[in-house]
Amino acid sequence: MTDLNQPFSSQTAIPVNFFENNEPAHIIKTDEEAIAIAKKLSTEFAVEASQRDQERRLPLKEIQKYSQSGLWAITIPKEFGGADVKYRTLAEVVNIISSVDSSLGQIAQNHWAFLEHLRLDASLEQQQFFFAQVLQGARFGNAFSEKNSKNVAALETKIQKVDQDHYEINGQKFFATGALLAHWIPVIAVDDENNPYAALVPQHSPGLEIINDWSGFGQRTTASGSVNLKQVKVDAKYVVPVYKAFERPTAAGAISQYIQAAVDAGIARGAIEQTIQYVRQYTRPWIDSGLEKASDDPYTIANIGELKIRLHAAEAILALAGDAIDLAKQQPTEHNVSLATLKTAEAKVLTTEIAILATNKLFELAGTRSTLSELNLDRHWRNARTHTLHDPVRWKYNIIGNYYLNEIEPPRHSWS
Repeated sequence: MTDLNQPFSSQTAIPVNFFENNEPAHIIKTDEEAIAIAKKLSTEFAVEASQRDQERRLPLKEIQKYSQSGLWAITIPKEFGGADVKYRTLAEVVNIISSVDSSLGQIAQNHWAFLEHLRLDASLEQQQFFFAQVLQGARFGNAFSEKNSKNVAALETKIQKVDQDHYEINGQKFFATGALLAHWIPVIAVDDENNPYAALVPQHSPGLEIINDWSGFGQRTTASGSVNLKQVKVDAKYVVPVYKAFERPTAAGAISQYIQAAVDAGIARGAIEQTIQYVRQYTRPWIDSGLEKASDDPYTIANIGELKIRLHAAEAILALAGDAIDLAKQQPTEHNVSLATLKTAEAKVLTTEIAILATNKLFELAGTRSTLSELNLDRHWRNARTHTLHDPVRWKYNIIGNYYLNEIEPPRHSWS
């Protein structure tokens, strides 16, 4: 039997038993329970987080425990057995997990985003089936971004109906976060009329090849590699017409961005906590200060104060964006969806900026010894710099300003 603690190269398959859920997943009932479980798991996940990053070791045991905890099912509607938590609760869960291991925070990101597409666009039978799967511990991956397309919206992977009950998919995907670790891989593909569909491809399907070739210097253990699809046959009951999301106002795009912002907030929170701990224990005071402890340095104290203020501001806007998303879900008017998009854009700006600032300040305040490779504190900066590249924050300023100055509605995307 393969040891789940061993690192995996791009040529090594995930052991089959990794996808076996021997016991039903826990079912979370309340927002408070979700946060309590996230806090408990974060303590466990923190233990080998640095080592996993250094070795590029995929968090197999952690992912199993994470999805079995019930956290991956907390946004499922109550009528299907889920907790249907508030989005500010989901953000706090992602923030807590990402503060100790942002790769773990990101791996579940697209899973939650796709649950919203199921709620919006899937048939009742599809919802009943897939929501039940997730409540039992099943994980969704991600196969959206194209390998060689000119931009993120240019979908080239094709889906064609081959008979009454089956479709065939052909194409190449990249940035497929978590696909290697998922029971189901939602593949976004277009038909002959360029309408996008989500085909949920079971792991180990013939013609499906998932390659762990993600070589980014940050978010190293997200398995954000390639997915090749060659004549992959998919049952029609696993195909969701997600193009419907473009036909009406929905918060789906804001939700995708929102979860990403929560990951960045978590990176910042973890980096600030690491800075405080290091300064207290190891940093030497500057020779001209005349102080015995670096933690008494007034400039260091002021910097920690600034970091905390900026973090709290980012988290406050994140919570408000979550409330706006909840409203847009309940009342999906153009106004409410625009408000959710704008508040999420504001949160994305602030969480990006505090993540990069905090991970830079870590070294400035901790001192030269904090750069030692064995400490691996640079993982916080690498993760922040990598994850915040998902979409350019410089565009967020323009979108927000254009709305308030010129009353121009923000662009609405169904994916990101």
